[in-house]
Formats: sequence, structure tokens, C-alpha cells
Amino acid sequence: MSGAPGFGRSLGLDTLVRLKRGGRRPVTGGDTRQLPMPEGMTAPLGCDAVAVPAGLGPLVVPRLPRVGCVYADSTHWWWIVPADSDYALTWPAPVHYSPGAPLPGTARLIHRPAGTVPYTPPIPLYLALCRVTGTTPEWSRPLNA
Repeated sequence: MSGAPGFGRSLGLDTLVRLKRGGRRPVTGGDTRQLPMPEGMTAPLGCDAVAVPAGLGPLVVPRLPRVGCVYADSTHWWWIVPADSDYALTWPAPVHYSPGAPLPGTARLIHRPAGTVPYTPPIPLYLALCRVTGTTPEWSRPLNA
């Protein structure tokens, strides 16, 4: 039966996640643009953005082991993370997760890391944001039966 459709092939978790999210629309509205990658940088894992109110940005930076590309305007800071960094994870309010990393036209690059990869590690970013927002990380909350 190896020649029959659906037999002999398996899909990996990454493929299944991408198929599930295929219908997900990127965030739009206002004056948005696709993330401009800094010269010499590549995003081999795709990229999404984690947006936080500008007042929280400076509180998060010292809590991170590595800070990737960060864009900002007067109201928000955006951290670049690998695509699908929200899989099985609910980011704390008032954080906004943006698939495809659309940014407003007013956003400017305020931090560029050394090297060629633009990412901030998503789990340390998540934990830092939980800390500064006073949110218990999702995996530490009691299970509701």
C-alpha cells in the first residue's frame, strides 16, 4: 500500500503547525509594513514579532540573556522571535503576538545584535514579560479539572 495516497508519508510537528496556521491572517490595519531585515542578517526560522507597550521595553531588556533585533516607536517595542513562537503559549497581556512581524511605518530599529541572526530567544522573553507584567507563566498555573 505504499503507493496509495496518505500511506508511507508522515508529517512532522513543524509541518502540522504550519498547515494549521495556513489560514491565519497577518495583522493588518493602519500604516503597516513587512519587517525590514537589517543588512547582513538572515531569518532561517522565519520571523514573528512580540509587541509590548513602550514603557515595559526598558524593564525587559536587562532580564534577557540575548537581545535580538528590537524595533520601536513612541508607543511600542517589537522583539523579533522565530516564527511560531506562540505555539502552545499564551503571551501575557498587554503583550501582542504578531505573526509575520508586520510593523507600523513609524517603527525604527533600536537594537541590532552582533552576528547574523535577529532573534531574541522566545522563552526567556516570555518569562521576562511574565515577570514585568506580574503574570504567572502558563505552565506554572494550576490545572482546572
